[in-house]
Amino acid sequence: MTVVTYALFLGGFVSGGVSAIIGLILAYANRSSASPRAQSHYTFLIRTFWIGAAIMLAAGAMLFWGAILSVILIGIPVLILGKLVFGLSSIWYGLRCIVGLLKALQNEAYPTPQNYIL
Repeated sequence: MTVVTYALFLGGFVSGGVSAIIGLILAYANRSSASPRAQSHYTFLIRTFWIGAAIMLAAGAMLFWGAILSVILIGIPVLILGKLVFGLSSIWYGLRCIVGLLKALQNEAYPTPQNYIL
């Protein structure tokens, strides 16, 4: 079931995040009754979702305020920073999902589910 959850998280790139939300619900629903190996993956996925959502929210705020403030030219650096944060967080999210999926396919527990990087 962890592989399906990873697939749903990765599907969030093309579904606008809808499949990632479904994957989050599955991760919360299955975490308590799962094996320790699967629990490490579910914890990792839940943290990936919430950290990614917080970073994307911050990037969205930067893009919003940067667009408004670009009228007086102050917002242009904010827009650039928002786009940079958005792009880097998308790469971070994708890499976390791919690395976790590879561990799940090898039937291994995720070694550091509480880590922020990978």
